[in-house]
Amino acid sequence: MHAHGGGPGTAGAGPGAGPSPGAGAGPGADAGGGRRAAGELEAAILAVLLAAGSALSPGEVRERLGDDLAYTTVVTILSRLHAKGVLERHKAGRAFRYAPVADEPGLAARRMARVLDAEPDREAVLTRFVSGLSSADEELLRRTLGDDSR
Repeated sequence: MHAHGGGPGTAGAGPGAGPSPGAGAGPGADAGGGRRAAGELEAAILAVLLAAGSALSPGEVRERLGDDLAYTTVVTILSRLHAKGVLERHKAGRAFRYAPVADEPGLAARRMARVLDAEPDREAVLTRFVSGLSSADEELLRRTLGDDSR
């Protein structure tokens, strides 16, 4: 068992994890008395899974977090990430093992696609997005799309 006081295992949860809609303190409370929003826990758990390079059980995720989180809290967050399409899972004995569906750039692309899908005027969103890009990013996008004109 870990000592109370929260370990360093959650530092550097990774960029782009962002808060989750409807994320509250509920299951995000840890046994050490500190509270973290579910979005922070999601980011920390996703960072653990990305670093692992292979599917992990909830117990393995909990151990690698270095926190005194309840096992049920970890299972809840893993289930939420699976429901959002961020994690895949497969049955291994009595538990599931979880892994990210993509690497960090792939997950960021999936988030961008979900935002675009939620907007009724895709053209306006894409136009505003592109107009806000730096010159370097605009050039990168042009090369990616195969448009060397201009």
